[in-house]
Amino acid sequence: MSEVLYTKSLSQLLIEAASNARHIDEILKDIDVKVDDKYIEKVKENLGESLATRYIDYTRIKEMANRAREHRLIPEYTESFFHKAFLKAGGRLKERKLPFIGIDSVPYEIRRISDEIDFKKSHGELLKRYPKITFDKEVAFKNQDAEFVSFGHPLFEATLSWIEKNYSHCLTNGAVFTDPDGKLNGNILFYEGEVKDGTGAIAGMRLFAFYMDQVNMRPVSPAIVWDFAEGGKLTPRDINVEEIKKRVSPIAINKLKDYREEILKERIRQAEIKEKYGIKSLEYFIVKLDGELIELKDRKEQGELVDLPIRNKEERKESYERALIELKKQIEREKNLTMSMPRFLGMIRVTPLEKPDASMRSNEEIEQIGMNTATEYEIKNGRNPIDVSSENLGFDIRSTDKSEMPRYIEVKARAAKGAVSLTQNEWFKAKRFKDDYYLYVVLNASSHPELYIIPNPAENLIPEERVEIVRYVLSFDEFTRKGIRIDTI
Repeated sequence: MSEVLYTKSLSQLLIEAASNARHIDEILKDIDVKVDDKYIEKVKENLGESLATRYIDYTRIKEMANRAREHRLIPEYTESFFHKAFLKAGGRLKERKLPFIGIDSVPYEIRRISDEIDFKKSHGELLKRYPKITFDKEVAFKNQDAEFVSFGHPLFEATLSWIEKNYSHCLTNGAVFTDPDGKLNGNILFYEGEVKDGTGAIAGMRLFAFYMDQVNMRPVSPAIVWDFAEGGKLTPRDINVEEIKKRVSPIAINKLKDYREEILKERIRQAEIKEKYGIKSLEYFIVKLDGELIELKDRKEQGELVDLPIRNKEERKESYERALIELKKQIEREKNLTMSMPRFLGMIRVTPLEKPDASMRSNEEIEQIGMNTATEYEIKNGRNPIDVSSENLGFDIRSTDKSEMPRYIEVKARAAKGAVSLTQNEWFKAKRFKDDYYLYVVLNASSHPELYIIPNPAENLIPEERVEIVRYVLSFDEFTRKGIRIDTI
């Protein structure tokens, strides 16, 4: 109704009729709208995106939903963390039929944290036992008797609080990990960056990571730690942490500046919408009320009793004027972004696996041939591929078609023939994205590239799980037998 009766508020028209603010004939004339081309153009001109560009808005929302899906912390990782943390706190887990577990008794240390008043207000009551829990929202939705445990749930939050309280200092002590690919031999430093706006609210927080060895110093995705195996051989030597932090600090500041610019760009976009529609709407109503007040005051001079509607409209006009001033100030405050110094969280040492499996050996030149082969194939088939391999999302290429539905592609390349392996992150993402996830294997990359395409590899392939090196190895026979072969690209 509000879209057809543009500039007309039905509830306001009824109030004006009841309070004698306007003659009934004038009100009826207002409702009698002729919806012609001229009227529609006026609607589009004044309402802009709310009517004329709904498709664009929907596309943007869909794109944002896809990005959120890509970056969301998947249940396998929240479950892995909870298992280790809960056992560390003295808890015991009861194995049930997958994907469920049971808890007969929550440890006293965790219950004590949940008894705090602030905790109860924020997260609710913690039960003494949980017979059936899952960390997967979709599974919980299909099984109403199961408790969905994740961030925000009192059991998870109390366990997380206990870990932070008792082990947060371990971050600064460092840890050792092994790179199963045998590539990395250095340190990774983690920093937390925060950006606030002029209202004092946090506009954004991000975790940054930086790899440094004897030669290189570069930003990496914090998610890279998921690709490492816990523990490793470490040769005793003196490590000057403060000196390392001093070298990394300027890079951390620059990355935080880039993050602030990223947020500012989005804030400016939002501000333009608020200025175009919020400010314009308030200014329109103020001018409209001015006209109505002039008319009412003329009627008052002619002897009509319109004091009440005059007072109501004056109060409404003052309210709009205050709202207009506040909105303009709010927009400026939201665009005024400041950042604090990046906060050092901790550092890990990464050592290479001495004799990596043949399926995990890689060559940058061969890998690039694989990426080029996959990219050319996508373009040839009418899709738009984007290289996101540096973001460590669990896939190398995001490829979209006209429907904007993404195809998530993990690329593996070999100079000749042989097995390939997927990292834990890649395999978990394949399990999450199912039919949207593809494995592209390029063999004979150094001579005549052969491309094998395997859709939904998590369900269509049977890997050999190497728990000790957090890899899922796919034999040559496995993926060539079930993949679609493309001889010439």
